[in-house]
Amino acid sequence: MSITPVQFPSFPTAPTTPTPVAGADAIAPSLTSTNGVSGPSGSGEEFGSMVLDGLDRLEGLNDRADNLAVQAATGKLDNIHDYTIAASEASVATQLTVALRNKAVDAFNEIMRMQV
Repeated sequence: MSITPVQFPSFPTAPTTPTPVAGADAIAPSLTSTNGVSGPSGSGEEFGSMVLDGLDRLEGLNDRADNLAVQAATGKLDNIHDYTIAASEASVATQLTVALRNKAVDAFNEIMRMQV
């Protein structure tokens, strides 16, 4: 019986030493527009694509766990540990997504409470 290595999703890990943000020099000049209003230009598209990519990954993890659950229930799954690992990965990814969503909602509510 051979043992296959576990493949975890590629979530970013926290760096041990501070590193400069890639492209920070290119973004900094675009924070002030010609009309004097400050704000990032074009970074909303990048953030939106990151969010959609993360949700697609979460959906893929849940689909894989669901498929393995069906295989385990029907007796077609040889290694039950594949299902338990996939279910754990999907659970952790869902918890992370919910925590990020909660922080985003908290930040939005805090911004809405600011005096203008």
